[in-house]
Amino acid sequence: MDPQKIEETLNSYIHRQTFPVAVKMVRSPEEIPERARMPKRDMNIQMPVCQGIALARRYGWVVAMGLEDMLCPLGALTLGFLPTKEKFLDGSFDVPFWVKNQSIRAKISQKIPQLDYGKYTHLVVAPIHRAEFDPQVIVIYGNPAQISRLVQAATYETGDPLVSQNIGGLACGEEITRTILTDRCQFIVVGGGDRAIAQTQDHEVAFAIPMSKVDAVMEGLKATHKAGLKYPTPSFLLFKGSLPPDFAELMDYLKEEGD
Repeated sequence: MDPQKIEETLNSYIHRQTFPVAVKMVRSPEEIPERARMPKRDMNIQMPVCQGIALARRYGWVVAMGLEDMLCPLGALTLGFLPTKEKFLDGSFDVPFWVKNQSIRAKISQKIPQLDYGKYTHLVVAPIHRAEFDPQVIVIYGNPAQISRLVQAATYETGDPLVSQNIGGLACGEEITRTILTDRCQFIVVGGGDRAIAQTQDHEVAFAIPMSKVDAVMEGLKATHKAGLKYPTPSFLLFKGSLPPDFAELMDYLKEEGD
């Protein structure tokens, strides 16, 4: 399905509030679109991956990020821009800082999904209607009701439940890396830097679709909508409500003939 059709389908069935984002990992700078903005080169700043995604989904920018643009080491690691090293894997660094102790940090560090080190040079993201490249993943942010529609669409054809892995941070690793590695849809309860720096709102969660599953998810959206699962969620209003007794007494009194 072409990007414009994906955009139209998402607009029709979940009424997205920010742009769906097309994601591609590229193997050389020559693959970066000419109009892409690069944080270090064009803005003289570095930023985490989630902030680059936010620029695409909120500003409509095409953004490319390589190692020189990376502010967050975890984002650089999950995309394969940096190698894992001993003191990271054993939890010596206080990252993530909120867990109980070094052994827990080591456990998390050793399970972070990672693309092969050195396989890619840059990440390219763009609102899907501006993507002049073949994406690997589509990332959509929305409220839980919108994302539940995507979950329903993803399970429409297979019946297989979606399994989400979250630690309250490193959303980029789930949205991009794990989606590429597993070739499966992911829903992500984002946290950490995504909310603090990329300014993801309290009501927002994310959903990632590998391109191999896009057609099935879009078809699932249409079919489940036709079956009655819609967004905004329709309220059931065909019932008799209940009011306090005084309301019934007043109704009876007003219906009486005469004063």
